[in-house]
Amino acid sequence: MKPDDLNELQEGLGYTFRDLRLLEEALTHPSILAEHPEPVTNNQRLEFLGDAVLHLILTDALFSLFPGDREGALSKRRAALTKGVFLTGLARRFGIDRHLRMSAGEASSGGRSRAAALEDAWEAVVGAIYRDSDLETTRTCVLAWYGDLAGHLLNVESEENPKGRLQERIQPHHGNSALRYEVIATDGHDHARTFEVAVYLQDKPIGRGRGTSKKTAEESAAREGLETLDAQP
Repeated sequence: MKPDDLNELQEGLGYTFRDLRLLEEALTHPSILAEHPEPVTNNQRLEFLGDAVLHLILTDALFSLFPGDREGALSKRRAALTKGVFLTGLARRFGIDRHLRMSAGEASSGGRSRAAALEDAWEAVVGAIYRDSDLETTRTCVLAWYGDLAGHLLNVESEENPKGRLQERIQPHHGNSALRYEVIATDGHDHARTFEVAVYLQDKPIGRGRGTSKKTAEESAAREGLETLDAQP
């Protein structure tokens, strides 16, 4: 990887590495080992470090931002900002996917868009900046990337709570008891059961969903219910 290839990424991150090898390591997916007979350092160690650093920085920020929250609520907020759709979206925003170094097979099978690869690389970049500088510099970078934490959490928590969003949509017009969730089918053995759930609005089905638990099936049904309502004139 040529240094010039990483200039745009460093500009976007707002950080210029003294030791560019750390950034290159952070962007090296473990699959690259399959194509290189000589030892190549991948990003797993930096991901391990960066995960801890990212958690510390965001834990401290959330602790100050939400002084009334208990441990469970703070943990839930931190998880929303360090995993899943939000974190992969952040990685794509800065072009991490374009700079990932991985095997041809991994790349051709969609490796650059995989959430796990993007999350690991993003955390590895955090670890690389920490190793290249210090905690306060890394904190400044991370909080600048994240921006309005409270605003992001409102969006993320709303997106991850489809049942709550559906209830909020229905309640003003139909009251609190208009929605009903019902398991309509189950498949598989006890240890690997799949549930199918329908959600009804005043006994009219508006969505169905499947999942490996009643909770995930209900959430899937609620998402379809929201889509049904959106499609109505």
